[in-house]
Amino acid sequence: MARASTRPTSRDVAQAAGVSQAAVSLVLGDKWRGRVSEITAERVREAARELGYRPNLAARNLRLGRTRTVLLVVPALTTEFFAGVYTGAARVAAEHGFGVVLYPSPEGVGPARDPFASAQAALDGVLASSMAADALTAIRGDQLPLVMLDSDPSGSLGAATVNLDIADGVRQVADHLLGLGHRHFLHLAADIPSWTFEVRARELAARVGSAAGTSLRTAPAPISIDGALAAAEAALSAPGPRPTAVVCDDDKLAAGAYKALRRLGLRVPDDVSVTGLDDLALATALDPELTTVRLDSELFGERGMRALLAVLEGRTPDGGDIPVELVVRASTAPPNAS
Repeated sequence: MARASTRPTSRDVAQAAGVSQAAVSLVLGDKWRGRVSEITAERVREAARELGYRPNLAARNLRLGRTRTVLLVVPALTTEFFAGVYTGAARVAAEHGFGVVLYPSPEGVGPARDPFASAQAALDGVLASSMAADALTAIRGDQLPLVMLDSDPSGSLGAATVNLDIADGVRQVADHLLGLGHRHFLHLAADIPSWTFEVRARELAARVGSAAGTSLRTAPAPISIDGALAAAEAALSAPGPRPTAVVCDDDKLAAGAYKALRRLGLRVPDDVSVTGLDDLALATALDPELTTVRLDSELFGERGMRALLAVLEGRTPDGGDIPVELVVRASTAPPNAS
């Protein structure tokens, strides 16, 4: 009855062999060479055999980080975009016998509490959005094999980066609006210090600035409908020529812009055109339906996981950004001649 409690432990092996528990771990984990002598190693193995010692494989896996589990770190799950990233990542992981633990940074960005006593102890690698990069420091995920999503390839924490071609998406938006005849723009910019949003601002300024007679006003806003409403209303009410097009960093910001325009007695797209970026379900719930850039979140997650698996296997991940597509709907039209 009491046999379970008398199962030999590594301490028993250490005592029988006259060595430390650390030496037992090294020998039985086959990491002893250069650390303990061949004679000591054989003494440990002999003691383990005589005692009938069997290592606790579950605990050993946790110590060695061989749990075939990866951590996906994303901002708080406020849109379905990151749910799609998870779905794609988990699908590829499952094909290779890996599980995915989803860790939404509680504040969206910034430091977050460690979801494990030590992330390094229980995980093989980390896949992280640049929008939640600061959380990596708190969970020490930057000390594990790491692939960054939406991150500056030249300054990434990770062994590899996987990006959507956001710059091209912004160029497609700007070219569409310029082609319709718009020259005065408002950029409703996500107020988050993240590379992906810096790219959007830079590309929009460059594309709009390349056309003659243009102006570009920027209004930072938190990614929330109420925050976007307040920022857009203030910017559209400011002195000077009123923008005829509002370019939003996110579909949720576009929803706030719609409400601001309605409060000001302006119509979409008759008075002001509006564009988004993401192509969330929200885009077709708005009236008129939103012109936006479609991002394939599941493919993004798949590519991220394939890159991480390559890093874990010592291979070079596939390069190249994931293409994005402008979806033109009813929220954009030529500017009102009046």
